[in-house]
Amino acid sequence: MFMPDLFQFTSEAVSEGHPDKVCDQISDAVLDGVLALDSKAHVACETLATTDFVALAGEITAKGGLPDCDTLVRRVVAGIGYDRVNEGFNASTLKLENRLHGQSPDIAQGVNSETSMSGEQGAGDQGIMFGYACDETPALMPAPVYYSKMILKRLSQLRRQGGEYSFLRPDAKSQLTFTYKHGKPVAIDHIVVSHQHTDGSIDKVHALVKMVLKEVLPAEFLTGIDFDHENVRGGNLYINPTGSFVTGGPDGDTGVTGRKIIVDTYGGAGRHGGGAFSGKDPSKVDRSACYMLRYIAKNLVAAGVAKRCEIQVAYAIGVTDPLAFNVNFFGTGKVSEEAVLPLLVGPNRIFDCRPAQISEYLGLLKPQGWSYEETAAYGPFGWEQFPWEKTDRVADVRKALAL
Repeated sequence: MFMPDLFQFTSEAVSEGHPDKVCDQISDAVLDGVLALDSKAHVACETLATTDFVALAGEITAKGGLPDCDTLVRRVVAGIGYDRVNEGFNASTLKLENRLHGQSPDIAQGVNSETSMSGEQGAGDQGIMFGYACDETPALMPAPVYYSKMILKRLSQLRRQGGEYSFLRPDAKSQLTFTYKHGKPVAIDHIVVSHQHTDGSIDKVHALVKMVLKEVLPAEFLTGIDFDHENVRGGNLYINPTGSFVTGGPDGDTGVTGRKIIVDTYGGAGRHGGGAFSGKDPSKVDRSACYMLRYIAKNLVAAGVAKRCEIQVAYAIGVTDPLAFNVNFFGTGKVSEEAVLPLLVGPNRIFDCRPAQISEYLGLLKPQGWSYEETAAYGPFGWEQFPWEKTDRVADVRKALAL
């Protein structure tokens, strides 16, 4: 893949209070609740949220039954921060419509190990999935999306402190444009941050956002940003550029599960197969395979095999073994892409991408020290608490490739 010596790349991020992210967190909280009752349950939970209303829909097959979804939804919404009585989306007053029902037996028979043709767990659907890693940040994530999320995570931390920061409300978005030279990020060209706030507090928002930008973003990237002239036509810093942002969250814009798939992954820097994550149990390779491919790509980059790595896998519904792999180092590899394929297929593979093996290796059926709800807030990639972010196979990779 050709990359020019000088180019710009932009990624965005959204906070946990964005309406689509509210829905992602509710769907994943339902998943957490079901798996706690039955670790082998099959779950596909979709959520819609609008003004003081949440609807659940989808398919769940679980021997342990369902959790108390009414209590669960209100806990998630309140935990995000939508708990003020004078706002249009409130944990205590919202109406919940629950339309969850059982999974299609036609799908279940190919996925369950007891009924599949191979006698092993098959993929929960056909499809293509991607994993990606690069050496642009300590987390081995692309710089634009990683730092966009860091801005919002810091603002969320301050909002949750309350007190002098109680003017901040949960809904927010950020966007960064980086300049790259010879494949490396060297400067931030434009910053856009929009944050929901209480009426009459816009000046406080401007001051706080600028403080957080200087705190979170590496100083060497900020040399060209004009902090004294935000929202100026032709400028490069925009904070709430439309003016006030008082009505937000599901009261301002309807949210739906699965509409932030690029935000949840690599901000567009790596390709995406199209499947969303939230509300799906690990038999759905839309989710579990993407986690595994991120794990593989990150270990390859951490091992020094390449500076950038993208891996694609393809599955057929009900079939255990992946159909195909593609590895791309974008010209940055110390070895060829073909040399890496034996690590993924064949008798000497060190990464096993069969659905059941992914779930077992990453602990996806019984999460320890993390939850699916956590993955939905700022995406699953780049945060150390998740098992697919470990770089514990570096020595194995280097040995296998004689590095």
